[in-house]
Amino acid sequence: MGWDPVTPGLRAQLRGLRIASRRSSALRGGGQHRSRDKGAGLEFSQYRGYEPGDEPRRIDWKLYARSDRFFVREAERDSPLAVWIVLDASASMTQADEARPDVSRLDAGKALAACIAEVALRQGDRVGLVALREDALVFVPAAAGSRQRERLLFDLERIRADGGVPEESRLRPVWDRIAADDLVVVLGDFLDPAVPDLATRLAAARREVLAIQLLAVAERDFPFADGRRFIDPETGEALPGDARTLRAEFLARFGAAQQALHARFGEAGIRHAVHILDEPLLQPLRQLFAAGPGGADA
Repeated sequence: MGWDPVTPGLRAQLRGLRIASRRSSALRGGGQHRSRDKGAGLEFSQYRGYEPGDEPRRIDWKLYARSDRFFVREAERDSPLAVWIVLDASASMTQADEARPDVSRLDAGKALAACIAEVALRQGDRVGLVALREDALVFVPAAAGSRQRERLLFDLERIRADGGVPEESRLRPVWDRIAADDLVVVLGDFLDPAVPDLATRLAAARREVLAIQLLAVAERDFPFADGRRFIDPETGEALPGDARTLRAEFLARFGAAQQALHARFGEAGIRHAVHILDEPLLQPLRQLFAAGPGGADA
């Protein structure tokens, strides 16, 4: 079995999420965003194996009687929504924490991308992927279905972070393929101004944009208390210093930069959340996609 960060337990939790376009609802009227569900008037699509979290009423009991296995009937109604995942794959995304050096910002971004794709594809929506690397723009056209899920996982696993963000001239596929009123989820650390610039320009061009910022624990806590060299992964520039002395200044400057970024996203109408590497993956997803107060339908 191939790489898949969406464990059965996490997949069950994702069933409580729903990706809905506020802009589409306003323009087309509520209830017209199509989703994969079982109900009257919907065309049968396929069977799939029962998974924890599925509603028992969706089990096909006649098929269970013949096969002694639980299967769930899926029906599909057409959907106008295309969900695009834009993932920053520049070198700064290799940042990890000393306590967990095997989990980088890119690892978290790829796992969140897989979760978002899982929710959208389950709804019957189309999902596409753009990974931003200086030397190569990874692009997966939007499509629906189980094969698209396999393709997205295949390409996500192989993405490696390197270099900076592509120049504007190389981003033409983003503008050619991501249509007005599509929903875009941007995942990155947003330390390179080019990525929030792209997000705000997409929002200004009638794409509905959401953003999840990926940060290391060290950026939140700055737990260092020794002398060390701080290295910019994209430029290689090194800054030696005493961490204990630098801590207060770093936290103040970083906090001010965060406030400015959040204000910019708010002014652009971009719903956003922050994911820190020691926190559950589900936390930013619930903030953006959970139905009810404070979530997707708020």
